[in-house]
Amino acid sequence: QVQLVESGGGSAQAGGSLRLSCAASGYAYCIGWFRQAPGKEREGVAARLTTRSITYYADFVKGRFTISRDNAKNTVTLQMNSLKPEDTAMYYCAADLGRCGLSPSFFTYWGQGTQVTVSS
Repeated sequence: QVQLVESGGGSAQAGGSLRLSCAASGYAYCIGWFRQAPGKEREGVAARLTTRSITYYADFVKGRFTISRDNAKNTVTLQMNSLKPEDTAMYYCAADLGRCGLSPSFFTYWGQGTQVTVSS
């Protein structure tokens, strides 16, 4: 069982930055970030293996978002720069013990979500 607690998020102007953190209790093979806007399906944003430097990014965030891991704190951070209004969504942290990628179906454990709102 892996419990995930997200923090960060909030509101930003277009072009601004926000930082999301996901604290995990226990070992996870992979931790990812997903988002879901009203009326849309949940989509993968970024994910990474926790013990190797292998990362996955959705095309729409490449060059703007960075996923990183703080081993000492057992957290995974999503640094979001050059934010756009279309980045507005509920962002979820997820973890799995054996799979990794950008498909929500790969992940077993989910956090409660944190809201990100970007205004133009």
